[in-house]
Amino acid sequence: MANIEWSDGAPIYRQLKERVIAMMLDGVLKPGDALPSVRQVAADYQLNPITVSRAYQELADEALVEKRRGLGMFVTEEAAKKLRTSERERFLQEEWPLVLERIERLGLSARDLLQSTGHGANE
Repeated sequence: MANIEWSDGAPIYRQLKERVIAMMLDGVLKPGDALPSVRQVAADYQLNPITVSRAYQELADEALVEKRRGLGMFVTEEAAKKLRTSERERFLQEEWPLVLERIERLGLSARDLLQSTGHGANE
């Protein structure tokens, strides 16, 4: 899970859960992949195993991972699709209105935005 810096802004279990979700969305963790064990994550990041278990349990509650008795937690087949759908919805409901407000406040046009990203420069 690379280096993780914990912020004071949210509970660590939630930050860990969001990190695992990001790894799923980025394709680092694919359907069928095993998550590192609770003990391994707790040891690697000096966390209480209960904190790691709570993050994993929330992922399981959302059917993003499944527990296989004696084997650990594994990414479900439908995890990526579920995440993409829910993350898109969250972006459109929570983040996009703030971005749009800032764009309007700055008086930026669609052309300005496309040119700044290298898209549409020759259109």
